[in-house]
Amino acid sequence: MQPKLSPLIRIRPESFRMPMPLRKDVERRTARRRTRAQGDPSLSMFPDTPAAARILIADDHAVVRRGVRALLEADPSLTVIGEAATGPETVEQVKKLTPDIVVLDISLPDQNGLDVTRILRREAPQTKVVILTMHLTEEVARECLRAGARAFVVKSDSNDDVLTAVQAARDERVFFTPQIRDLYYTGYMDCVPNAPANGDGEIPIERLTPREKEVVKMLCEGLSNKEVAFSVGISTRTVESHRNNVMRKLNLGAFSELVRYAVRHRVVTA
Repeated sequence: MQPKLSPLIRIRPESFRMPMPLRKDVERRTARRRTRAQGDPSLSMFPDTPAAARILIADDHAVVRRGVRALLEADPSLTVIGEAATGPETVEQVKKLTPDIVVLDISLPDQNGLDVTRILRREAPQTKVVILTMHLTEEVARECLRAGARAFVVKSDSNDDVLTAVQAARDERVFFTPQIRDLYYTGYMDCVPNAPANGDGEIPIERLTPREKEVVKMLCEGLSNKEVAFSVGISTRTVESHRNNVMRKLNLGAFSELVRYAVRHRVVTA
C-alpha cells in the first residue's frame, strides 16, 4: 500500500518579501545610486567607492594636453572629461561640463589664463583651478593666487609634482611648485613692494624679502648657487630664481652692480 502523499503547498512569492521598513530603505538606496550613476557615468554603483575627480585640461598646445591627460588618467581617482585650447572655450566648457578641476595654462589665445581664472571664480566657484605654466616668477604665482587658483606648477616640474598639484586641489589643499614655493612662503609679505626710490633713483632694500636678502648676502660673499642652495635648504634653480628676481626688482644689469648695492646697503661688508 503506497503512502498517502500530502498535497503540494503553494508558496506565494510575496511571502519571501523582506519587512516593509527594510525593503523601503533598500529601494531608496538603490534609486539614489541609480540616479547618481545616470547623471554621471564615472560614478560607481557602489556607495563606498569615491567618485573620480572630473578634470578639464586647457592649453593651446595639443601635445601638452595629450601628455597631461595621459599623466592624470593613470590615477584611477582622476578622470579627464574635456579639453580646451582658448580662454573663451575654457569658460564655455566649464559651464557645459561643470568639472571639479581645470588644469589651466596662463598663455591662452584670445583670453589669458589669469582672466579665465577670475571669471571661473566668479561664475563657477565650485571648479578649482590648477595653473600649469612655463612662467616661473614670484609675481606670476602671486597673481594666480589672487585670481583664485588653488595650485601653481610649471611645465618643467616633474610628473609627480603636477599630479600632486591636481590631487591637492581635489582635496581642498593649496600646492606650489617646489621651484617657487620657497619664494612665496619665506616672507614676501614682509617686503614693501611700493617703497619709493631715494633721491638718486636707487630702489630701497625694503623691496626685497628676508629670503632674498639672505641669498644676496651669501652670493655676494662668494658662495656658489649650489652652496647657497645647500646652506638654505632649497634647490639650485630656486637660488637662480631669487637672484634673477632681485636683479629685476633693483633694476640692476650685472652681478658686480648687485655686489656694490649690497655693500652700500650693508647687506655685506666691504
